[in-house]
Amino acid sequence: MIQRIQSVFLLLLALSMLSVLVVPIWSKADPASQGTALLTAFTLSFTSAAPGGSTLGATNTWAIAALAVASAAVALFSIFQFRNRFNQLKLGMLNFLLIVGTIGANFYYSSQGEQLLNIKLIGTYQAGFYLPTLALMLNLLASRFIRRDERLVRSMDRLR
Repeated sequence: MIQRIQSVFLLLLALSMLSVLVVPIWSKADPASQGTALLTAFTLSFTSAAPGGSTLGATNTWAIAALAVASAAVALFSIFQFRNRFNQLKLGMLNFLLIVGTIGANFYYSSQGEQLLNIKLIGTYQAGFYLPTLALMLNLLASRFIRRDERLVRSMDRLR
């Protein structure tokens, strides 16, 4: 039953949430001070391009990484719960909350990063910021197809 469309959606969801761990989420560059701020799933770092070009400050953002890994784990576990569709739906709701938490953590840490450099300049969201939104859509699609399978099974039981 791993070939069902909702299993494909759940696998893509897990891959997108795991890729949040390796791609940048947000960045901001200040041409006047030659500083850059970069948000990844693990750190929010501020680097100065002054002589030495050292990292001036870094904040741990492990909440993003923990939520993304938890969401990917729930999605992978949900794939193998194909015999219990009601359990799959409950795991989908939990995954919805984890993904929304990841998006919220992205917003929180990017707003903290806005304060690091010139406030008049606006940072840019990178691919890692949009991947949880993709995962959210994949989760909703998987839940829709799980519900459709449940309705199909119930209609077949009614005919017996």
